[in-house]
Amino acid sequence: MLKTMFKGAAVLAVSCGVLSGCGTDGTDAQLDPQAENEEIISNLVEAGFPADDIMVADGLVYVGRDAHVTLEASREMLRPSEVSAEQYRTTNLVSTSTVKKICINPTSTFNSYTRLSQGLDLAIANYNGLGLAFTMARGPTTGCNANITAQTMSGTGGSAGFPSGGKPYGTINIGTGLNSYSVDVNEHVITHELGHAVGFRHSDYYNRSISCGSGGNEGSAGVGAIHIPGTPTTATVGGSIMNSCFRSTETGEWTSSDITALNYLY
Repeated sequence: MLKTMFKGAAVLAVSCGVLSGCGTDGTDAQLDPQAENEEIISNLVEAGFPADDIMVADGLVYVGRDAHVTLEASREMLRPSEVSAEQYRTTNLVSTSTVKKICINPTSTFNSYTRLSQGLDLAIANYNGLGLAFTMARGPTTGCNANITAQTMSGTGGSAGFPSGGKPYGTINIGTGLNSYSVDVNEHVITHELGHAVGFRHSDYYNRSISCGSGGNEGSAGVGAIHIPGTPTTATVGGSIMNSCFRSTETGEWTSSDITALNYLY
């Protein structure tokens, strides 16, 4: 859950790290919503998530209050890891053997907000400036191995999801309220959400109060929250673009630990 912070006070909270798989398999159509949710909950418990950290709201299953879990994503947690040691023991990463170009496709509504649009260009430049195994491009364009739709939501935050099937999550949602903030803050939030889409958890997932002023552990269960070698084991305010909460003074630029993490994974 991503919050805006002013002088240590939480102003607004919206969802941020949405743990969600892309697509379903042929058996999903045979399950009614209640049976599907029961299986998701069962899979989460088996994967190690505390039962009191799982909730159902509006017909969807969440962990850590803001992480939506689909049926396929819950099943994926129980499968043996097939990724190499360099990418941790998790299924929630982008496969650089098949994904070389990720295209970010803003909707017309997204483009109508000037600072959101500018922030997207800067966020894409953040990733491309590191010489990673994949590049990002603003769509519409050609040669895309994977696509992410950039669309709007209410509020001043964002939401996204984790990779599934070796591809990044297919959508980032950015709050239209951010258009009243600086371009740098927009760059920060969009870079953050793209970070989730390629597999990053909050850097302070274990204690949200570090960047948010309140909140606890989002839960890791050994899935998608394994420490990246070479990066700090503790989070600090302003220490990472992937902190749970952001400030109105954010620059939108990577920190040294962000760069280390990205270079290690990709």
